[in-house]
Amino acid sequence: MATVTDSTRTPFAGPGLDEIEAARAIVSRIAQPTPMESSRYLTDVLGAPVLLKCENLQRTGSYKIRGAYNRLSKLTAEERARGVVAASAGNHAQGVAFAARELGIHATIFMPVGVAIPKFQATRAYGADVVLSGSIVDETLRAAADFAAETGAVLIPPFDHPDVVAGQGTLGLEILDEAPDVETIVIPIGGGGLISGVASAVKQRAHRDGRTIRVIGVQAANAAAYPVSLAAGEPTEISTVPTIADGIAVSKPGLLNFEIIRDAVDEVVTVTEDDIARAMLVLLERAKLVVEPAGAAAVAAILADKVSASGTTVAILSGGNIDPLLMQRVISHGLAASDRYLKLSIMMPDRPGQLARIAEILAGVNANVVEVLHTRHGRGLQISQVELDVSVETRGTEHRQQVIEALRTAGYDAVVDYE
Repeated sequence: MATVTDSTRTPFAGPGLDEIEAARAIVSRIAQPTPMESSRYLTDVLGAPVLLKCENLQRTGSYKIRGAYNRLSKLTAEERARGVVAASAGNHAQGVAFAARELGIHATIFMPVGVAIPKFQATRAYGADVVLSGSIVDETLRAAADFAAETGAVLIPPFDHPDVVAGQGTLGLEILDEAPDVETIVIPIGGGGLISGVASAVKQRAHRDGRTIRVIGVQAANAAAYPVSLAAGEPTEISTVPTIADGIAVSKPGLLNFEIIRDAVDEVVTVTEDDIARAMLVLLERAKLVVEPAGAAAVAAILADKVSASGTTVAILSGGNIDPLLMQRVISHGLAASDRYLKLSIMMPDRPGQLARIAEILAGVNANVVEVLHTRHGRGLQISQVELDVSVETRGTEHRQQVIEALRTAGYDAVVDYE
């Protein structure tokens, strides 16, 4: 965790408040004001009012349309004629493709080879030429840069540009309109475009009004370049580990974004994969909101006790573009992380009635069986043994432990499978 002490100094390295206000007039042509929903569940968790800023319901499914449209609207006629190129795993791609279509500009979008099919299809549906290149976003970014150098197309960066930052900053102004008493804003961080824009807007407005607003950034622990960079005092590249939050998996902060975040963001925290999966499940069940992993990072920080209570708190849900197949896996993971899904391996004698007895024990503690695999061919099994892999739904930590103890009390060697 890194802490910035001088969080009220203005102006910041990025766009001024007047530039963000001007960007708002431009962005409002296509971006819709998104809902601000209260969450009683998260309010109880935090001990202070929690509001959810639902950019997952924005056009194209994320906030990215704001920065993309603002940047493209600033291009000259000559630049527009050359076309634009961008690289992204999804949200920036869709934002640029949509903005380019609205402005009559030809767009070429580079996406990683393994990009989710819904994101690929949506980007192409907005009229862009889509090129699959690279296995990770950094490789895809290099391919897009090479294309720009070869063709003259204007490269639209996902976060490291003043026009992009100003466009994302319009979300900060919107938050202040909808929650004027906000004291803390929690924001996912990848390269830093969203948080640098929002922090610039709200900190400068707060400074003008003689008040303070805390801004807390959240990164996935598997791709957390900002804590390292803030500690080093400069943007530092890290080796990322695969994360479900691919939308914020960036190995090095943007230069401009780092300067703004260093001065304007009060704290940067990290969350685990389990934290993110749990947050997505909470948003789905409690708020009825579909949010992608990166978009759930702010809520994950609240649930993981990484945010201290301080008046009205806004958590930005930055995107909702998720592959349904990934959603299915994440829900299962989130249930397991919340101790509501339990997978057990049970060794038992190979004789009639054992399976029925296991079922009776599980029914006796009100555990709902989801899946059963009965085999005589597992490793380490004696000839007289069979292995039963059983998955059950539980009501939480206490009930989970009750299920395990019931089986062990009955004499069964029940081993929890954590995979």
